[in-house]
Amino acid sequence: MPTKPTTVTEYLASLPADRSKAIRTIRSVIRKNLPKGYEEGLQYGMLGYFVPHSVYPGGYHCDPEQPLPFLSVASQKNHIGLYLFCVYMDTDLQQWFVKAWKATGKKLDMGKACVRVKHVDDIPLELLGELVRRCPVDAFIAQYESKLPAAVKAKRGVAPANASGSKKKAAKKAASKKVAAKPATQKVTKKAAKKAAKKTAKKTTKKASANRSAK
Repeated sequence: MPTKPTTVTEYLASLPADRSKAIRTIRSVIRKNLPKGYEEGLQYGMLGYFVPHSVYPGGYHCDPEQPLPFLSVASQKNHIGLYLFCVYMDTDLQQWFVKAWKATGKKLDMGKACVRVKHVDDIPLELLGELVRRCPVDAFIAQYESKLPAAVKAKRGVAPANASGSKKKAAKKAASKKVAAKPATQKVTKKAAKKAAKKTAKKTTKKASANRSAK
């Protein structure tokens, strides 16, 4: 019974010649555009790209012993599969990707984030490269954490998604109060000045009247 590949080299060597060539081409595009921080290896029996534990110690919440998946490529029985976890995690990125793929004129056979193709020529490779470039590690981790269940966030010490928003809201509210207080102060000042002017005018009139009487 043949042993399962344990390295990328072994995985590529285990494939039929045509599939090996196709996946090597895809691999070359990914590696050329892969942002710093990701690593390549085998994950779930596929050619995988992921955030290693050295960068993100918590790993994948569904299986913490696994590094956080980014994307994977696999040779399946009837197709080549691109498993785009980065797209699965980000609705805006998914919408952009689908629209851009269709704009190339190539057929898109896609589930939530799994793209199936028969041949490497069915993939707009420049678009794949751009997708990879659009996902720097820090942004990808932040997007991933924003989708975590509340219990997992609490366990990992991830701040609630609205925490920064709440702080901004509080700061905005305080600033509004400060601005609101300014006109009130000005109103009081103007009132006091008006009262003082009236009092001074009254004294002046009284003094003038006294002077006329003395004459």
